[in-house]
Amino acid sequence: METRIFPTKGETGAAAAALAAKRLNAAIADRGSANLILATGASQFEVLATLVAADVDWPKVTAFHLDEYVGMAETHPASFRKYLRERFVEKVPALAAFHFLDGETDPAAECQRVGAILRRHPIDVACVGIGENGHLAFNDPPADFETLEPYLVVELDDPCRAQQLGEGWFATLDDVPTRAISMSVRQIMLSRCIVCTVPDERKAVAVKNTLEGEVSNAVPASILREHPDSHLFLDAPAASLLSRP
Repeated sequence: METRIFPTKGETGAAAAALAAKRLNAAIADRGSANLILATGASQFEVLATLVAADVDWPKVTAFHLDEYVGMAETHPASFRKYLRERFVEKVPALAAFHFLDGETDPAAECQRVGAILRRHPIDVACVGIGENGHLAFNDPPADFETLEPYLVVELDDPCRAQQLGEGWFATLDDVPTRAISMSVRQIMLSRCIVCTVPDERKAVAVKNTLEGEVSNAVPASILREHPDSHLFLDAPAASLLSRP
């Protein structure tokens, strides 16, 4: 996994978006279309702000949603559908398609519905992050490294829920959902290129464990080290605990 460290969060997100745009354009040049996965959360603010302004032939890009809470209305401030609609989809209206995850009614059926679409669109670029507990998407430790299902319904552990509270998405811990739809680890690993962006000092322990510990489902993001074309973009605070930054 190639690791790049930048002084600021803004530079980190801009560099990650530039690589994502480059790989999307390469896929379009090669096959006439491209497929993209987008993450959400505070780590992706700068990535998306740069990516929507990139010179990409968006009408040839189909995008997918990485994860969503179970039982949450799209109007909720923490809804990832709301997040992606406002920060990406509405800013690139010519997009070929964006396949949202709806966790409000029947999450198991939604996993099957969107998973079937995803199987027909091999992913060229996956933009992801790493959680404070080392999670990848909402695959909290110990993550399922075996399932081949594209999406699954997962239980959110307390550190994950505390992160969502700490980022300001919820008023109290009790307000944070306990379940979510998440893209599986193996599905993420099927992406041709993985662009992982991790800013902020609060992620420093997770970054160190991801890069310097064993590859283990106790640190789900550590599996990215086994991908042949994965790229980790860090700001200086997130890289502060690395032995050899």
